[in-house]
Amino acid sequence: MQEAPTTVVGGTGFLGRAIVRELVEAGRSVRIAARRPHLPDWLEAGDRVEAVDCDLRDEPQVAAALAGSGAVINAVSLYVERPRAGLTFEAIHVAGAERLARLAREAGVSRLVHVSGIGVAERSPSAYVRARAAGERAVIDALPKAILLRPAVLFGPDDAFLTALVRLARLPAFPLFGRGSTRLQPVHVDDVARAAVRLSGARPLERRLFELGGPERLTYRQIVEQVLAHLACRRHLLPVPFAAWRLVAALLAPLPSPPLTRDQVILMQQDTLVGEDVGTFDDLGIVPRTLHDSLPACLAAG
Repeated sequence: MQEAPTTVVGGTGFLGRAIVRELVEAGRSVRIAARRPHLPDWLEAGDRVEAVDCDLRDEPQVAAALAGSGAVINAVSLYVERPRAGLTFEAIHVAGAERLARLAREAGVSRLVHVSGIGVAERSPSAYVRARAAGERAVIDALPKAILLRPAVLFGPDDAFLTALVRLARLPAFPLFGRGSTRLQPVHVDDVARAAVRLSGARPLERRLFELGGPERLTYRQIVEQVLAHLACRRHLLPVPFAAWRLVAALLAPLPSPPLTRDQVILMQQDTLVGEDVGTFDDLGIVPRTLHDSLPACLAAG
């Protein structure tokens, strides 16, 4: 009997692509579900991968993508809203997440891994963070046995995080968020993908909430210093008040894909660290790699 596929919703995104590769390397059958699906160019003969249309706002498409699935991983990401196109945090991270969980339950799919993020809170000043929190609640209401997976800031080859730092390194002085004292726990995208694959397996752990961060707790300033050292680039580190960053984000907001948003500024004002009494890499037997050791490969790809 052929194995039921693991459906990766958002399988063409940064994390989704890594999850698909991990699933294939684990020998599992994969269904990539996305608004603009396509197969990865690294596939080899014998790899059991298919691609299907799936817009979380379209109930029949979601139901079709889930049909016959053995497990589902929701790796859909939306960081910048496009209201005219109907792409809002509410539509994707709340209503879309609820729809996926509800239809998974109706299809008899009990294994659902829902990717969110560390620091979600329904009272956050960030619309993005509030939507992520509301989405988690909607998923659990629809499918109580769903697993919530909250990664810290992701990094990896061709990512958004390190790529932005490299661009800023070209300036005469490197602008910091505030004094650069916000603490982060950057985590490699492949380590999170490996965790998602294990959690979607036939024998998931009893825990239902996992927070995944790298082995180092670094200030933003320390991360910048590591990147600059790797680039052999000496720059003056310039503290910039968050009020100034909010103004910059407001000025950039009309752009189709602004390089900085109000929500990102808000996120940079708070520490993003793994909490207590949650599942971690330790529970999964995964040793996450450090930012320092990963920089050569990550930045070489860019």
